[in-house]
Amino acid sequence: RTLDTSKAKQFRSGIGQLDEEGVVQVLREPDIGDQAPILAAVGPLQFEVVQHRLENEFGAPVELVPCAWSTARITDQESTEALRGMSGVTVAARSDGELLALFESPYWLQRLEMDQPELTLTKLIAEGS
Repeated sequence: RTLDTSKAKQFRSGIGQLDEEGVVQVLREPDIGDQAPILAAVGPLQFEVVQHRLENEFGAPVELVPCAWSTARITDQESTEALRGMSGVTVAARSDGELLALFESPYWLQRLEMDQPELTLTKLIAEGS
């Protein structure tokens, strides 16, 4: 989130450009939207790059807050309805509209896959097999 609300436009512009460049993926929770975007990356260095660029190229001072999610799966609208309100999982949308289920631990994911195998929870390509 930006630390200076008067820089919200620069922040949104910077986040959008970094998403387009593939530096990070920008996720948004349906009920929250642009107020608190979720940045998804493979490693911590990417977050340092994002913070540096937002502050130095776009003039938007930011605070990056670590999130509890450790695992993600592609899901669909039908499964999203079932996942809402479940403990340990949040659903957010990528900028391309793809829905992702974000899990606080692999345990929550494994348990859900066992208890509700009918839900769509597809591995991400970068995750491998």
